[in-house]
Amino acid sequence: MNLKYSVFLGNVGHCFDRYCPEYSTPFSLEELFTRAVSIPQLSAVDLVMDWGMMEKREEIKAHLARTGLAVGSLAVDTFANPLYKKGSLSSTDKAVRDRALADCKAVMDFAAEIDCKIVTLWPGQDGYDYIFAADYIKERQLFADGVAELCRYNPNIIITLEYKIKEPRTHSYISTVGATLLMIEKINLPNLGIALDYGHAALGYETAAEAVAMCKMYGDRLKHIHINDNYRLWDDDMIVGTVHSLEYLEFFYWLKRTGYEGYLVIDQFPYREDGRDAVAESAEWLDALIALTEKIDANEAEAVIAKRDGVAASKFMRKILFKG
Repeated sequence: MNLKYSVFLGNVGHCFDRYCPEYSTPFSLEELFTRAVSIPQLSAVDLVMDWGMMEKREEIKAHLARTGLAVGSLAVDTFANPLYKKGSLSSTDKAVRDRALADCKAVMDFAAEIDCKIVTLWPGQDGYDYIFAADYIKERQLFADGVAELCRYNPNIIITLEYKIKEPRTHSYISTVGATLLMIEKINLPNLGIALDYGHAALGYETAAEAVAMCKMYGDRLKHIHINDNYRLWDDDMIVGTVHSLEYLEFFYWLKRTGYEGYLVIDQFPYREDGRDAVAESAEWLDALIALTEKIDANEAEAVIAKRDGVAASKFMRKILFKG
């Protein structure tokens, strides 16, 4: 497998949550890049482009040149700005939609400037909280129209939609792999795909390997992957492989079977751990899980799958884990 590792730059720094505003001392942008490049497996960073980061574009370019890191994706901040509290591209307020489009296009322009091929949209505020509080057809159509406009704005940039079942809204429009593929089919433009977050798939009670297969089956739409782990009850953003080790083996098997060759982006919130060390540990888990996957005999795996038998599958899993 030709897989490359990236990390959301802030993940090697400090974290906060709704209870504690800082779990450790903040780091400067220079320090974050230095911490990221100290992890040997990383060849890139992913950046969340809020307006604070947009004002630091020249500094970002300097740090990219200094460290030699590439940019896997730029993510547009359409979720933390209170302007988008009732939706960004799906907002029924045209002024809000226009601002969201402008924000996205500005990030796309910067992506082209630094030779970044992917811009990711996580429409966290695009959804609803209460029944009788949303026009499900109108708002989905507005979202589709906005994404289509972005895809046409620069066909050389791939727009990826990152789905999540809930949070911060109780219900998200881009919620599951199936709902996202339907949206992509409706828009029907070639430079549109999915950013699959492993933790979001787990939270939505999906089997991540099946999500990979569906992306391949319905247009080869898997373009970017965020990697982390959780207990399925919440988007815990934990160290890769620490909970779903076995499921990760099937996940990587299907990435290999479907020919995915993009980035694996470490996306976690190490609240009480050192961010740099937690990301480095995820990279070690990725190395180990991928190495195990590479040892799987494809013919044997397909024979076991064809049996559709739980005992045979269990024996096969034990063989992968303990016999190599």
